[in-house]
Amino acid sequence: MNLEARKISLVQEFLRIDNEKIISALENFLYKNKSEFFEQNLNPMSLEQFNREIDQALEDEKNNRIISAKDLKQKIQKWS
Repeated sequence: MNLEARKISLVQEFLRIDNEKIISALENFLYKNKSEFFEQNLNPMSLEQFNREIDQALEDEKNNRIISAKDLKQKIQKWS
């Protein structure tokens, strides 16, 4: 069974569950494992990359290629 078929089968099985405790346990398991997987695959940025990103940010600011947090929030609110 390929990954897509397994996911569909899992979702179908999940939809049959009628027990709040089982749903909560599955949610906790999923969130915990996703978090652990993310942390295990997190790679620190090299000093060179860090400096390139700082230089890019300074260049963007110098050339007015930035947006204020307030303006960004207003744009996001218009999305929905």
